[in-house]
Amino acid sequence: MSPRPKRADDRSARSAAKPRVKVSDEARFFAGWLQRPLVMGAVSPSSKALGRAMAAFVPEGVGEDRAVLELGPGTGVVTQCLVDRGVPEKSLVLIEYSREFCVLLRARFPAAQVIEGDAYAPGPALEAAIAGRPLAATISSLPLFTKPDAKREAVIGGALERMGPGAPFIQFSYALTLPVKPARLGATVETSPWIKRNLPPARVLVYRSA
Repeated sequence: MSPRPKRADDRSARSAAKPRVKVSDEARFFAGWLQRPLVMGAVSPSSKALGRAMAAFVPEGVGEDRAVLELGPGTGVVTQCLVDRGVPEKSLVLIEYSREFCVLLRARFPAAQVIEGDAYAPGPALEAAIAGRPLAATISSLPLFTKPDAKREAVIGGALERMGPGAPFIQFSYALTLPVKPARLGATVETSPWIKRNLPPARVLVYRSA
């Protein structure tokens, strides 16, 4: 008896059963960097070591009655570290420029408020997302050194004004120099040791209004 010829639906069924190739966060990030290098600022996501170091500066005990703002969350490495720190997802307000990353963030953190837009000029969408809650902290992964001095000062100074005295603006940097001198903002700055388990090594800068 000759073998039964393979039917088209058999082939399609096997094709459908094949697992889809998983796109890694590193691949997503690198593709985004190739398209918009000055917007992305880095070729790969922050490491978990850096994310944990940033999250450690967020005050403990943040509840849903307060908000935590993250600027440029990317694929959500630091966001997850904030959740692990104990920050409720409902407290998180994330501003991300990349539409693809926004889709990813909404899937990974469904209770968070994700705003697709420019973190340097968030507009009324930010105030609507905060909904009158006090801001406990601002965490930034923005590539500040790709922007002129005035924009750097505006994003840090604006966040400090929006928060109460002593609340942290947390930024990581690969550079030896500060993106903004604290005296120009009437603020203080604290720097962490270099985090060598990040590529490239980075440190955390924490600005606070006096």
